[in-house]
Amino acid sequence: MRKLRKIRLHQEGTHQLTVGFFVWLLSNAAAYYFIYPIEGLRWLFILFAVFTTTIYLLLVNFFRCPPRRFPGEETEGIVVAPADGKIVVIEEVEEPDYFHDRRLMISIFMSPLNVHANWYPVDGVVKEVRHDNGKFHRAFLPKASTDNERSLVVVETPDGKEVMVRQIAGAMARRIVTYAKPGEECFIDQHFGFIKLGSRVDVYLPIGTEVCVTMGEKTTGNQTILAKLK
Repeated sequence: MRKLRKIRLHQEGTHQLTVGFFVWLLSNAAAYYFIYPIEGLRWLFILFAVFTTTIYLLLVNFFRCPPRRFPGEETEGIVVAPADGKIVVIEEVEEPDYFHDRRLMISIFMSPLNVHANWYPVDGVVKEVRHDNGKFHRAFLPKASTDNERSLVVVETPDGKEVMVRQIAGAMARRIVTYAKPGEECFIDQHFGFIKLGSRVDVYLPIGTEVCVTMGEKTTGNQTILAKLK
């Protein structure tokens, strides 16, 4: 018989899940006390209990954080997906915030059902961390990269290449958490942040980088190889 995997939850969800549990418990206890005893309304209590339980389980699902290690032995020159989601952009763009030149951008859209932890895409040293307030357009729109609230992290790889990963808040997301700090070493397999609710992550790479994914492809954070640096 196959063993069940242990459910691991992200630390960012501790407060929300604790408060949510007590709201779920108290609301269902009140419904049981006031509604269940009334003949003909027991179906309403059952419906309410199913609804509130489903909402709470969706919240638990959102904050899940499965332990993952990159499956390959060699990470030199490898760019891994920093997030779960779907590839929505692969194109050369003008990057206005840090590089101020043309870069290859690969964007991953994260739905509310995806794991929302973010992993470092490369090994290296953190060169820059910056947060910009902004709007909350839908994350899959092109203008979300420049208009929405966002946080950028630039990592310099051991061979001197710079890779930028940008967390972008979506229409539902209202909090971006970034753990990266300038000057610290970072590695594939480590979390650098978390985004709450639907959102997007952009990765900016040097022109000429070999792309290993296609439009519409689903990615798994810290597992899918996005590209190979030349």
